[in-house]
Amino acid sequence: MARMAVDRSFEDLVAEGAAAPTEGWDFSWFEGRASEERPSWGYAVSAGERLAHARAALDIQTGGGEVLDFALSRAEPARPPLAAATEGWPPNVAKATALLRPRGVVVVAAPDDAPLPFADETFDLVLSRHPVRPFWDEIARVLRPGGTYFAQHVGPASVFELVEYFLGPQPEQVRTARDPEHERADAEAAGLQVAGLRAQRLRMEFHDIAAVVHFLRKVVWMVPGFTVEEYEPRLRTLHERIEREGPFVAHSARHLFDVRRPAR
Repeated sequence: MARMAVDRSFEDLVAEGAAAPTEGWDFSWFEGRASEERPSWGYAVSAGERLAHARAALDIQTGGGEVLDFALSRAEPARPPLAAATEGWPPNVAKATALLRPRGVVVVAAPDDAPLPFADETFDLVLSRHPVRPFWDEIARVLRPGGTYFAQHVGPASVFELVEYFLGPQPEQVRTARDPEHERADAEAAGLQVAGLRAQRLRMEFHDIAAVVHFLRKVVWMVPGFTVEEYEPRLRTLHERIEREGPFVAHSARHLFDVRRPAR
């Protein structure tokens, strides 16, 4: 009888995690279900300070526009005369457009792996929070001389405790992808100057299996092709582990880039 109660609870939680909407980068759904330490540098607040002094700003891979919207609210009453954002996933394009248009931001639908749809030397500030990968040549191209790329990137082996729970041990080249020093070298190869680079690993806790399901549906590159049906046995085992031992603990990796295009 106790086993049936556990099974019912597992099924209800999984169904809840599977039904939650995944558009945008609003993580308020996780309140009380999962937690993550925040980097000490406060990216969105710092981005707002920079926006207050920008003339033309671009946010790359804006998601649902939530981070840029917050940063712009911190910049007020100042705001860039020209502000644009790109996003590649259609549901996010619609969400970002509705959120950012009242702030005067033009949202452009653009694939994440395509050249940026802007002329050379258009922006004096380019922002990005958690880009899939930084295209340094394109960032350098659209920045004005003396302009800045200010971004928070996902670091190597981020949340790999969860990734490897589902996929098993990952090859070394996968674990070391997104290394900030490799990205520094790529930025410099594109002719940019790295004025600042900071990195941190941060504790995450998943308090129920619904949070795990929703997280893997939302952050789709963690366990590519994740479905509840395919991973049901591992999900059930993890649910029982959380019920028995408490939250599943993982660690995210984040690094902050402050990069300049040299002035002429």
